[in-house]
Amino acid sequence: MALNKNGVLGWATLIMIIVGLGLIALGAFKYQEVAGYGFAAVGVGFFAIAWVFNALKGRV
Repeated sequence: MALNKNGVLGWATLIMIIVGLGLIALGAFKYQEVAGYGFAAVGVGFFAIAWVFNALKGRV
């Protein structure tokens, strides 16, 4: 399976969205104390990076 640059960015975006959802879920359901806010903040950061990767598709 040969991937070009856009394919790699697409897969990276998908993986980062899944990891971001996982981190937000950890922050919301497993860690009820202050650590949950940190997990959720990092999950939102993963969403931001995934958004940038998605915006780069077709430009690289």
